[in-house]
Formats: sequence, C-alpha cells, structure tokens
Amino acid sequence: MSAIINRRDLEFQLFEVLDTEALTSRPRYAEHSKETFLAVLDTAEAMASEKFAPHNHKADANEPTFDGHSVTMIPEVKEALKAFCEAGFIAAAHDFERGGMQLPVVMTQAAFSLFKGANVGTAAYPFLTIGNANVIHRFGTEEQKKKYLAPLLTGRFFGTMALTEPQAGSSLSDITTSATPNPDGTYSLKGNKIFISGGDHELSENIVHLVLAKIPGGPPGVKGISLFIVPKFRVNDDGSLGPRNDVNLAGLIHKMGYRGTTSTMLSFGEKGECIGELVGEEHKGLSYMFHMMNEARIGVGMGAVMLGYRGYLASLDYAKERPQGRAPTNKNPAEPQVKLIEHADVRRMLLAQKAYVEAGYALCLYCARLVDETKVGAAPLCVPGIPLRGQATAIQEAGLLLDLLTPIAKSWPSQWCLEANSLAIQIHGGYGYTREYPVEQFYRDNRLNPIHEGTHGIQALDLLGRKAVMNGGAAMKLFVREAQQTIAEARNDATLATYAGELDTALAEVAATLQALGPVLATNPTLALANAVLFLEAFGHTVIAWIWLRQALAAQRGLANGIAADADFYRGKLAACRWFYRWELPKTRQWHELLRSLDDTTLTMPPESF
Repeated sequence: MSAIINRRDLEFQLFEVLDTEALTSRPRYAEHSKETFLAVLDTAEAMASEKFAPHNHKADANEPTFDGHSVTMIPEVKEALKAFCEAGFIAAAHDFERGGMQLPVVMTQAAFSLFKGANVGTAAYPFLTIGNANVIHRFGTEEQKKKYLAPLLTGRFFGTMALTEPQAGSSLSDITTSATPNPDGTYSLKGNKIFISGGDHELSENIVHLVLAKIPGGPPGVKGISLFIVPKFRVNDDGSLGPRNDVNLAGLIHKMGYRGTTSTMLSFGEKGECIGELVGEEHKGLSYMFHMMNEARIGVGMGAVMLGYRGYLASLDYAKERPQGRAPTNKNPAEPQVKLIEHADVRRMLLAQKAYVEAGYALCLYCARLVDETKVGAAPLCVPGIPLRGQATAIQEAGLLLDLLTPIAKSWPSQWCLEANSLAIQIHGGYGYTREYPVEQFYRDNRLNPIHEGTHGIQALDLLGRKAVMNGGAAMKLFVREAQQTIAEARNDATLATYAGELDTALAEVAATLQALGPVLATNPTLALANAVLFLEAFGHTVIAWIWLRQALAAQRGLANGIAADADFYRGKLAACRWFYRWELPKTRQWHELLRSLDDTTLTMPPESF
C-alpha cells in the first residue's frame, strides 16, 4: 500500500460508488475510458511519490526566506513543479484545443489528491494557478485569455487570489484597495493584501494575481467590489514580459503548517505604477472570485482529507509493527508483547480515522462529480428519448446540490480529518509529537484548513443562513430526495436496513430543526444563527452517514460478486460504516435538541465577563 493513499479505496470510490466510467458516454469525455483514467492515476501516483513526497519534510524544515529582494526555497520544489507542469496536469480539465486532457473534474480531483497527500506545501502553487486560470477562462476577455491563459496552463506563469487585507480579514466588504480608471482602459491599483499564498517566489517567469479592489464612486460594501488581473511583471501583447508592475513583497508570514508555501504580505502601487485589467464588469468581482473560491473550498476539504489519510496510514503501519503491552487477560511478563493493533482502544482510534478520512474522500469526490454534472448533465446530451429540458433540470439540480454541500465539503473534513491526525499522534504515543515521525507535521499542516477559504463560522452562516433555506429549501429537498433513494435501496439489505432507518431518523431531525429555526431566521436572525456551527456539524454528520451508506451498498455488491481478494477490503468498509452509525451519528440528536432550544448562552455572556 502506498504511504499516500489506499489505491484500492480510490478506485472503489471512482468506479464502484460514483460510476465515473459512465461519464465517457458524454460527448466531452468520449475519447476517454476507464483505461485512460487509470493511466492518469498511475502517472499522478508515480510523480507524487517520486517528485513531491521525498522533500515534504525538508520543505517544512527549511521554509522559504526573503532577503529583501527575492524569495529563496529548496530546489526540490521547483524540480517537482517542473515535472508537474510538463506532464500537463495544470491544464488537465481544459479542452484538447488548449493543450488540456479534457478530463472530468472528478478525475482531476482524484489525481490532484495524490499530490496534496504527498506534499501539500508544494502542491499549493499549481492548484492556486489552476483556480486562477479557471476564472480567467470563464470571465476574461479573449484578449486576456490570449495574454494570460496559455502561460498559466503550461506553468510558465503561476497565479494567486488576493482577497484579504490586514484591517478586513474575512470581512471583504471592508477592503480598501482602490482601482482608479485610466484613459487607456486599464486601472491603477493601490492597497495592501495579506496572507496571500504563493504571492511571491522564483518558481515561474511571472505571477498573475487576481485582486479584489474597489473603484472610486462605486456602491458601498461587497456590491462595490471589482476583480482585476494584476501581474508581477507586465505582459506585452506578444506574450513577452515587460517591466515590474509595482507589486512588492512586504514580507513573508511564518505559519505553523504549509511551510513550503510562501504566505505573503503584498503592497500594490507604492510608486503609483501598479496597473491592472478589469475582469468582466465593474462591481461584480466578488461573484467572479467565488467561482474560484468555491473550487478552492472543495480543494481545501480534499487537502484536509489527504493529510488525515496520510496520518491514518502512518499510524496503521505503526500499530501493525510496534509491539507494546499484552492482552488484559495476560498478566505474565514473560510472554511476548502484542502489536499495538491488538489493543481494542487502538483499533477504536484506527476505526475513527478510517471512518473520517474515507468518508471525507468520498464526499469531496462526490462534489467533484456534481461539478461534472453541472457541465455536461446527468445523462448524455442529444440522445433519443432524453429531452433537452430534462438536461437543463439535471444541470440545475446538480448546481443546487453542489451549493448546499460545498460548506460541508470544506468544513467537515477540516474538522474531522484534523481529529484523525490527532488520533494518529495518539497511536504513536510519545513518538507522535516528535519531528522524527511524520504525523506531527500532518497535524500542523492540517490545522490551517479550518481557517483556509472561510472559517467554520463563515461556512456555518452560509449553510444555515442561506444554502439550507434558499428557494424555499429547494437544495435541501434535493438532498433528501437523493438520500431517500439510498435509504430505499438499503432497506432491501438485511445487513444495512437498520442503518437505513437511522439515516431516515437523522434526516427527520434536520427537517425539524429547520422548521423550528425558519421563522426565527426571519424575525431574529442573530438568535437563529448564534449556534450555526452546531447545525454545520449536525447536518455534516448526516451527510457523512449517507456517504457511508452509499459505500456500504457498494461493498455489499462487491461481496456478492465473490472476489476473494477484495473481501477484506469490503468488510473493512462495512465495519467503518457500522462504527460511524454506532459512535458518531447518535451525537446529532443532542445537537439538534440544543439547536431547537434556541440556546442564547453565547449571546447573553457579556464581553466584560470573560
């Protein structure tokens, strides 16, 4: 087994749970097959293992430095990224005509997960670039695409997104970076951004920043935010680089994790010479940036999963090899010690990790599959008997489900796969928190993800205050419909029927909570949203219970096929499903009771009493 992932689990998710091979019936993916998908995974796994994983610890121990002029980092980072770009992975989801592989998003996410698991710090540079390129591809002008897109997709340029400012944090309505129109149609930018990942380095010829700024005289708050392309070096019409663009690195930020990724403070327009190009229309920048941010949120969830997965596999190997202690019934010190995995409490911690990381992985891949369905529909286009109107409905429904589940895909793995990392340290005992073993770095790296791309609190407000109730609860009704189909299938399986009933009960609890909170959201949103994070956890656990039931059904089908080599794998899936339903899902009952009580403890505690 790889140290990065259980490859059998990856293929199980793609081909037995998600039926990714069915996407090859869509015209866009018709030139692909299961064999080409597997070949992409083989290439990604080999490159991740050979080019990314070996310097993961070294990049953590030797983080980038800034001497006032340039950023220096270990050479292995650039070597790995050169191989990544030359293999065409940045453009993997793009059209053949643009040099891409025209892969489904679910396949690119699966392949990219291997790089995140191998070395999340190095992987951050191309993944920021991918999101940046996607925004320009969708919203940029033809001239902007010609100037920036090809260099981004080949890795000649890397990209960032520059949102946060020192005085604003997550409150983007309070940004002050300005963009003043120039006679030639460009804009002069002035302001400061902070915590910009990949904001400066020597890994590429140029860095293309996507910058949120306000045009003077525009509407207040978020309605006045526009989006600009601001390169580190100006780009001439023929694609060659011009002079520096008055974007300066003010300093590096030193984080507890992701140390291989530069975290930067950037200043724009100190000399009044920072030129940017407007993306799309004025004052619509936040909606454009959210296109990148939503992809990034799923990516953050996947990164959290992979760090949890690495810790799980490391602690599993350790538990199988490390002898310690004896069975409770054996008091004879002359008897040999047993392996850690023989102890029930160690198995509890391993089961918890397995349940968290394998479900988180399945959830993120499911969301990536929804992205594909928003692009190509749930069935082949132009097929006799399938009306185009039905296609439009399928695409719309996939988009609604994706909107609802994105806060879960970002936040649930960031919380519970971090817990998996904590358990991995615990299994290692005293060795776990030493730098001689890898699990302490996995924990440090993963601790950033509950904050990356919107904290739990922000995701919870989005979920309860908007996503769960928008359009009369349309997205939630769609989710319940999907879950009920799984429940109906599971009721016909004697092993899984009990879980089907428990999931049905959990869905009813979610409905009861929303029914209780709905009127309060309209009359007293401060009270209704005071405990929104608890709703995020409760609904997240319910989604994961559904994810596990889907996996259990696939495992039962696998066992029925009688493939002896896979029997242990399938039984492991069923055991993890059982663990989640016995140990985790029951917690949601108490969470829902607390939510429906409209507890106001956090609101009534005076700040001066802390």
